[in-house]
Amino acid sequence: MTADMTFECRATPVDVRRMLGRLRTRLAAEDLSDEKCSTIEIALAEALNNIVEHAYRPDERGTITLTLSVGPRRLRCELRDLGVAMPGLGPPDGTAPDVGGLRATLPEGGFGWSLIRALTARLHYMREGTGNRLILDFDIDVS
Repeated sequence: MTADMTFECRATPVDVRRMLGRLRTRLAAEDLSDEKCSTIEIALAEALNNIVEHAYRPDERGTITLTLSVGPRRLRCELRDLGVAMPGLGPPDGTAPDVGGLRATLPEGGFGWSLIRALTARLHYMREGTGNRLILDFDIDVS
């Protein structure tokens, strides 16, 4: 990847899936392993779906911008949206819900941030004016 690449989509589940498909095609064209492509795609899918579900109201026509930039050993994925700020102005700590118990009492969600944190090398969130900026860094080895 010789230059930054930017993708934009509406904040809907269908449009996020389409953007992830374009992203996967682009990552596959690079010298990244299938495993690394999948890792990046899974973490971004979690983050993007969080934006769709929590940053915008269901009747709001928001957008999400994803910018990729690559360094010698790092892929930086920057997500921007104009939705509401994250509670506490930061991502959750990533503690996974307790799964010890009866199957009927297992939580349906709450695993996303622990997954994102496990799959990324670094992440950083900031509120800038009326927008959100989330940076996910992935360690890669590109020749």
